Amino acid sequence: MKKISLLIVSAALMIGFGCAQLLRAQTPDDKGAQPRKRSGVFTMYALDPLARTLCFNDGKEGMTIANNQFGNRCSDLSYSLAGSGVFVAGIEVNRVAAIVDLGTANQLRERYGFEDADNGGIGFASLRLEGNKITILQEDNTSPVWQPLKEGPQLFADVKASANAPIKLGHIYLVRIADTKDKTFQHIVKLMVISYRPEESVTLRWELMTK
Repeated sequence: MKKISLLIVSAALMIGFGCAQLLRAQTPDDKGAQPRKRSGVFTMYALDPLARTLCFNDGKEGMTIANNQFGNRCSDLSYSLAGSGVFVAGIEVNRVAAIVDLGTANQLRERYGFEDADNGGIGFASLRLEGNKITILQEDNTSPVWQPLKEGPQLFADVKASANAPIKLGHIYLVRIADTKDKTFQHIVKLMVISYRPEESVTLRWELMTK
């Protein structure tokens, strides 16, 4: 745990901007102690110091209070009030990230031509990782046919510390997190914003795409 004074500054920055890379990254021991979860629904609260961030290892809040001390447990994604509300990833030490906004389910359907109902789940469900490429459904008549996601390369080219993207209701996002020192570490996650109360909370459906 860092000193209380530094933690207070860190918390304040995360509320106001969220882009300062001030958190210690989780260690392999930290990860091993957490039950693995690959998907779920989570609500992030702007004014909750614990649930302001999300951990993709177990789908729980990223910050913790233990023994009267406040600190980072595993913060992969943060909700910041900067810019009328943004997601921030790559906020832990040595972590870099990219966030790609794919638009709504209907916009995905229009761009890629698969059949789906209005605000349907086929586009989100079909997003998958094949090696270092993201693919999405093209058609599903007798058997599924996949096509490359045109926005996918941005995940691997445009990584930086404290990557951010505006929060938009109904939008689907891809998030990639890597580590500048641990080349074996990588999270690729798909998110859908299913509820958003600006300056208060955002609820996500999320799924980890990497194994």
